[in-house]
Amino acid sequence: MDVVSRGYRTDLALLRLGGSTIEDLGDHLVVRTPDNPTFWWGNFLLLSDPAAARDADRWLGRFAEAFPGARHVAIGVDGTGGQAGDLATYTGRGFTVEASTVMTAASVHPPARPNTEATYRRLMTDADWAQSVGLRLACDEEEDYGDNHHEFVRRRTATSRVLCEAGHGDWWGAFLDGSLVSQLGLIAAGTGLARFQTVETSPAHRGSGLAGTLVHHASLRGFDELGVRTLVMVADPGYLAVRVYRSVGFVDDETQLGAARRPTTSSTAAASSPPSPDPSPPE
Repeated sequence: MDVVSRGYRTDLALLRLGGSTIEDLGDHLVVRTPDNPTFWWGNFLLLSDPAAARDADRWLGRFAEAFPGARHVAIGVDGTGGQAGDLATYTGRGFTVEASTVMTAASVHPPARPNTEATYRRLMTDADWAQSVGLRLACDEEEDYGDNHHEFVRRRTATSRVLCEAGHGDWWGAFLDGSLVSQLGLIAAGTGLARFQTVETSPAHRGSGLAGTLVHHASLRGFDELGVRTLVMVADPGYLAVRVYRSVGFVDDETQLGAARRPTTSSTAAASSPPSPDPSPPE
């Protein structure tokens, strides 16, 4: 299966680097993450196009065959210009359908109001990465991801650290008085692409220009040090973070479709962390 979406191409590249397996069955892919089986978007089907996706019964059956112990269901759809209505058949079955905006940039510029108070640097030490886990959990406080969410975040952060220490990219942070208040990852995803991950700012420090400044800072390093030609960001089109990315030079490029159904118990909901959009707080 030839994946055309830059959003899913970079998703798959990062998952593969992190140890996921990808089985190509012609009209769909089966993506598995054995080390984190409750990670929705590490254990999902990627279908070839919206037309094929309309046969919901077939794909729900195929998902159950591929993931017999899963309590969630996650189905992505390749393509560049779909809309949420293409997956309307899933909405009535308890799924949340996302039509995310894939944004790209071949160059960047500073935001209109950069934050000059913070120190911007890579995460390097055990203490830095421990703060990364804490910030992730603080940003998820308003969501009900269940009792296992801390372990899910710890595993995802450990994978991100392994990728960075292997030279595939960097995790950047904005620090105020030694405290991590904003963070993101930028990982090379092959063929001149690099993908942003988990752009987020502490709830207490939102609206101060940290995210835009950090995105700009990391983007420059990506072009200079990773040999990147195109940066990729996936965002919720209805969230204010889209404006932050546009403010530094990102443009809307594609639409990425996916449908997911939550687990049936709160203990497994911990792994839901929305996959494809790279979340960021309003600035």
